[in-house]
Amino acid sequence: MNKLYLIIIASMLITACSNSEPTSDAYGNFEVDNTTISAESQGKLLSFNLEEGDFLKAGQHLGQIDTLDLYFKKQQLQAQMSALKSNFANIDAQSAVSQQQKTNLKINQNRIQQLFNSKAATQQQLDDMNGNVQVVQKQIEAINTQKLSLQNQIKVIENQINEINYAISKSTIINPTEGVVLTKLSMVNEIVAMGKPLYSIADLRNIKLKVYVSENQLAKVKIGKEAKVLIDTEKGKMKELKGRIIWVSSTAEFTPKTIETREERVNLVYAVKILVVNDGSLKVGMPGEAIF
Repeated sequence: MNKLYLIIIASMLITACSNSEPTSDAYGNFEVDNTTISAESQGKLLSFNLEEGDFLKAGQHLGQIDTLDLYFKKQQLQAQMSALKSNFANIDAQSAVSQQQKTNLKINQNRIQQLFNSKAATQQQLDDMNGNVQVVQKQIEAINTQKLSLQNQIKVIENQINEINYAISKSTIINPTEGVVLTKLSMVNEIVAMGKPLYSIADLRNIKLKVYVSENQLAKVKIGKEAKVLIDTEKGKMKELKGRIIWVSSTAEFTPKTIETREERVNLVYAVKILVVNDGSLKVGMPGEAIF
């Protein structure tokens, strides 16, 4: 009788313990979509005011890349630009003089043509005047060619100056997106090249739990469906958070060695991502569980 009583008590305790915590459907780790911010200019990193774990706002000024070489190049180009514009002004003045000469010669050409028609001028006089008009016309064409060449040179230098101005503007490091600094990848006084990673940042307000499910569980997993997310607490109990399924892999993969599955000996699994609003307790890489 006592033996039967003990068996009943033990069975009740086991049942109570098994019902104290829900059985999870999937296991995985929390992750975020991080963005690597790279240098958009090149030079010495004069200042860089951030540390890992800092919360940054979009548009926040973070540092400065040296632009001294760019300013020197810009001054040289501006000097070349001034010289070209001065030459262009001189040639433009010559063009105006030549145009006036051509106008005067055309008037005289018409007069001599009329005189020649009335036998009052010789063929030589007409030929000389026609020749003078042709000479001035060739001078005008040569001047126009010079003007076009100078205009093209000025345009090239203007583009170069615009490129330098753009590079100077990009030498100021401005954070493009709100989030938390995950990794600081460059230090003050380093020489950075264009495209060199400076830091990585992620929005930790919304974090994803990536879990794996077997083919048998796929029927319960649908995009947009709510899911319960569980994490361990310091007191050894499970904390429950609300989540929403946002992605389900369309192809199966071999079970990652570090990931558990509800069913034992499952070789192929499907990855699932659950979006969770972070209350501050979730960290990248932290393990989590899901109930669908």
